[in-house]
Amino acid sequence: MYNSAEASDKNALVREYLPLVKRIAYHLMTRLPASVEVDDLIQAGMLGLLDAVSRFDDDQGAHFETYATQRIRGSMLDELRDADWASRNVRKAARQIESAIHVLEQRNGRPPSEQEIASEMRLDINTYFEMLNDARGAQLLYYEDLHEDSGDDFLDRFADDVSMGPFDVLASRTFKRALAQAVALLPDREKQLMGMYYEQEMNFKEIGAVLGVSESRVCQLHSQAISRLRGKLRDWAVISG
Repeated sequence: MYNSAEASDKNALVREYLPLVKRIAYHLMTRLPASVEVDDLIQAGMLGLLDAVSRFDDDQGAHFETYATQRIRGSMLDELRDADWASRNVRKAARQIESAIHVLEQRNGRPPSEQEIASEMRLDINTYFEMLNDARGAQLLYYEDLHEDSGDDFLDRFADDVSMGPFDVLASRTFKRALAQAVALLPDREKQLMGMYYEQEMNFKEIGAVLGVSESRVCQLHSQAISRLRGKLRDWAVISG
């Protein structure tokens, strides 16, 4: 028979732990691309909370908050794993460019030129430029790039608490240092572009006016810079884990 008292208790738990859902969501957002909506995480987290409320058994000996945190976070991570942060074509183009750059850097010990990258990919320069346009908007890090054979992954390693602890601060500073070092190794024009775009918050049209190139050309250079940085930052994420 339906127990109204039990239902009332469950509703009270949901209301009590709703702030926990929001805290976990906003904590995750600090490590996710801007394209991810916090409301989507909160919605997924609510499903995890409801699942926790319906499944929790006091006899298990666990505190409800501990159990709920696991369910909420797990539900959010499942949502992120299922989400398509960039189209397949964007990811494919970005990874092909990144792979060619990595091979050339290892071979020559310096950042390759655009013509060298195109030749490595067996493309004419105009086709390569089209690929750079296709890669527009690619993220510095994709979730699947950071998945490890052990089953441990970037999100699980860096989002296992609902509060900002010393490790989080250290990781953030380490990442910023790694990013700064990687940017410093970019070719001069790409380095200048990244500074104008991310530090001075100029748009591509404004950057083009400074560099004396078209907005489309700025887009290509930005995609190329992102491809150079992705390999270095992916290596950092694996080492830091």
